[in-house]
Amino acid sequence: MADAGTPGQGPLVGVRVVELAGIGPGPFAAMLLADLGADVVRVDRPDGTGLAIDPEYDITNRNKRSVIVDLKSEDGPDLVLDLVDRADILIEGYRPGVAERLGVGPETCHARNPRLVYGRMTGWGQQGPLAGRAGHDIAYLAPTGTLGMIGSPDEPPAVPANLVGDYAGGSLYLVVGVLAALHHARATGTGQVVDAAIVDGAAHLATMIHGMLAAGRWQDRRAANLLDGGCPFYGTYETADGGYMAVGALEQQFYEEFVDLLGIRDRAPARKDVARWGELREMVAARFKARTRDEWTAVFEGSDACVAPVLSLREAPHHPHLAARGTFTDFGGITQPAPAPRFSATRTSLRSGPAQPGADTAAVARDWDIPGLLKDDG
Repeated sequence: MADAGTPGQGPLVGVRVVELAGIGPGPFAAMLLADLGADVVRVDRPDGTGLAIDPEYDITNRNKRSVIVDLKSEDGPDLVLDLVDRADILIEGYRPGVAERLGVGPETCHARNPRLVYGRMTGWGQQGPLAGRAGHDIAYLAPTGTLGMIGSPDEPPAVPANLVGDYAGGSLYLVVGVLAALHHARATGTGQVVDAAIVDGAAHLATMIHGMLAAGRWQDRRAANLLDGGCPFYGTYETADGGYMAVGALEQQFYEEFVDLLGIRDRAPARKDVARWGELREMVAARFKARTRDEWTAVFEGSDACVAPVLSLREAPHHPHLAARGTFTDFGGITQPAPAPRFSATRTSLRSGPAQPGADTAAVARDWDIPGLLKDDG
């Protein structure tokens, strides 16, 4: 095993991961493991799979290596099982039963490598009435109650891209699960299956809200609560130039600084006067409409009023704080988020751009000692 403290490679140096190619939360979870230093080998299909963009720009495949294996060919499953023999973790995102039909299901893999952590990423999970059904982020998010919380009360629920379902409720829970199972496998010598379902993770994200609901401190409707846009000092406001400012002045001391800098301190109602929240919202909205986003950004600069400009994807890398921290980085001609989180002793880094399908076959065959991959190449 490589030195776990090697600078620039991350805390998972020496961990080997097999990723059976898919789209969405599986590849993102594998990217997280790769960013943390794991040697991730993505098993691509001969006919290609992935986002409908040039593979050069699919940065969820950064820090990985790729081989091409046809799992439907006679020797395809055996080649994947040869990788499994040498792996710590496998990630797949097929519908339930597909991996088994392809000959690389958990039972077959564990027969070859009992220590393997077998990570399964699906929307509905491995069991339940909908387990075999197709779906995408928004359909998984909808029945959990989480989607219904987001947006204005007089409009349909807002769509949070595919961030809350696929990546927060899916990828992040899969990564937590496989790393926990890896810890167990190294302590006991026994691997296991991690069933990561987006419906489970998306529901789990709302744990605090369910507690507040039970306590009578959360109304089960949109924009009626402290954290969902119902509160006039926790939300977004349009500026004179069509930009937006985000306000999160929840605590009393932050609220006082907010109304002071906004210029409404002498007429703003008390923070807890819920009956006057509508009046306060109109007052705040009118003030923000009087100046541009950049002007308000300057007003609140250096304060504890908890106010920030709402930036676009292209603007975000240039924000002074994010630029100072290196939150974004340029690699291979693509501006992209840097690996996160950060480690004091085992730095992470971008080591390579998006893995191109099959480009690493020879290197993986050598490093993982699987000469059969070369016979199947191309």
